[in-house]
This record gives sequence, structure tokens and C-alpha cells, in this order.
Amino acid sequence: MPRYLGVLLEFGLIIFCLIECIQAPSARVRNLPTWAWILLILFVPIVGPIAWLVAGRPTSASGGRSVSWRSTETAGFPEYERPVAPDDDREFIARLAASDSSDRELLAKWEADLHEREAKLRDGEQKPADDPDDPGRPGPG
Repeated sequence: MPRYLGVLLEFGLIIFCLIECIQAPSARVRNLPTWAWILLILFVPIVGPIAWLVAGRPTSASGGRSVSWRSTETAGFPEYERPVAPDDDREFIARLAASDSSDRELLAKWEADLHEREAKLRDGEQKPADDPDDPGRPGPG
């Protein structure tokens, strides 16, 4: 088993560096073109992947730009296109309040209608039309 451990580590290093080299943006790869790094990683067993890690891969996620908190771009969005949280959007809150008040009015109307129907049923003013025990209803035939 220890004999195969070195081979597995080397193979894993080659696969890791190859995938990273292929996914790296070509403009940010250092010292050699991407195709040359791929050939070096594949055909020079241990030195190629280590050279990629030390001298070829991009150094930072910012791509050489300086990113500060006062920058006009935040998370890739310019200031005017940046998404706004719902609790900070005044228009959204106004629409929510209008929707809430119309929903309350509709609910009040439904409750009043329900109370009116319940009162009619309690007082006996309204009987169902298909009640077979209704004496005022003419019989069949």
C-alpha cells in the first residue's frame, strides 16, 4: 500500500493542477500560455504541477484590481444596478401597505357577509331550497 501512495499523490496533484489550469482565465495565467502549462503539467510528472502552483496560476481573485469598500462597484454590480433589500425599498413597502389595507377591507367585507348569513339562518328566515322536509314546498307530481 505505501508503494502506491506516492503514485496516487502524484496522480491527484496532476489532476488538481490540470483542472485548475483549464478553468483559469487565459488573461490571468502567468509566465506561459495556458496550452503550454497544460503540456508541462501532463508531460513533466512532478515538476510540471509544482511549477504551475508556484509560477503559473493566478495569484488573487481580484485579477490585479484593488478592491476597496469605497469602490463604485460592489459584488460585481455598479452602484445604480445594485440590488436593494426589500426593507430598504420604499416603493416595495408602499405596495405592501396598500396590498395589506385592501386585503383587510376584503376580509372585513367577507366577515360581515358571513355574520349576516349566520344571523338569517339563526332567525329561521332562510331555509335551504332543496330541503325535502319543507312543508311549504309542493310535492312531486
